[in-house]
Amino acid sequence: MRLQHATWQEVEAYLAHSRGIIVPIGSTEQHGPNGLVGTDALCPESIAWALGEQHGVLVGPTQAIGMAQHHLAFPGTISLRPSTLVAVLRDTIESLARHGFTHVFFINGHGGNIATVKAAFAEVYSERSLRGSHSAESPLALGLFNWFMGRRGRELAAKLYADDEGYHATASEVSLAWYAAGTEKPVAMSPRVAPNGSAECDAETFRQRFPDGRMGSDPSLSSARHGERFLALGVEDAWEAYQAFLGDTPAG
Repeated sequence: MRLQHATWQEVEAYLAHSRGIIVPIGSTEQHGPNGLVGTDALCPESIAWALGEQHGVLVGPTQAIGMAQHHLAFPGTISLRPSTLVAVLRDTIESLARHGFTHVFFINGHGGNIATVKAAFAEVYSERSLRGSHSAESPLALGLFNWFMGRRGRELAAKLYADDEGYHATASEVSLAWYAAGTEKPVAMSPRVAPNGSAECDAETFRQRFPDGRMGSDPSLSSARHGERFLALGVEDAWEAYQAFLGDTPAG
C-alpha cells in the first residue's frame, strides 16, 4: 500500500497491526548519455512499490531530490544542500513517529545520499536522547538500505557487465530505471568505458573529469529486459534487509 494512495483511516488501520514503513529516497541528477535524470529515485521507488504489493508494507512518498551538487554542471540536475536534506529527513521521520511509526526504513538509490541520511539519523537520535528517558515517546528505529549494494543485484551486475558496470551511470541502474519508466534510450558511448576518478569535488571539476557524466561505466550494455531481472533481485535483497532490520530492533 502506498501512503499517498491511502486514506487516513486506512493508515490508522495499518498502524493497528504494523509500525513499520518503507521510504524510497534517491536523487534527480544526470546519468550519462542514455540514463534518465530520475534514475536514482526510480530504482528504489520501483523496488519499494513491489515490496509493498508483495508483502503488504506501507510505502511512503519518494524523496526524489537528494545531495547531488557535483552533478549541477549538467542540465536537469536538482540538488539540496546536505543541511537541507538533513532537515527534510528529520521532519519526515518525526512526522511519521508522531503518528506511531516506530520503524522507518529508507531504500536508497544514490550513493551521494548515504552520509547525509546517516547524519539525519544521528540528529534524530541525538534530539531524542537529549530530551531524556522520561519522555513518553516510543523507541524509534531507523534503517538504510542501498539497493545497488544488495548481494543478488551485485552478483547479477558482475555476471552481465563485469568491470564495465562502473560507479555512476552504471549499466544496472540504467537498466532498472528504463524498466521502471517503460522506456529505453540507446546511445553509442565514446569512449565505450568512461574514465574513473573521484566525485568529491565541485560541479565544474566533476564535468571536467567526466565530460559525459559517466564514471567507469558502459551503460550501452543496459536493457529494460535486464532491468526486470534487477527489480526482482532488488526486491529480494531489500525484503531480506527489511526483515533483518525489524528483527534487530524492538518490536513496534
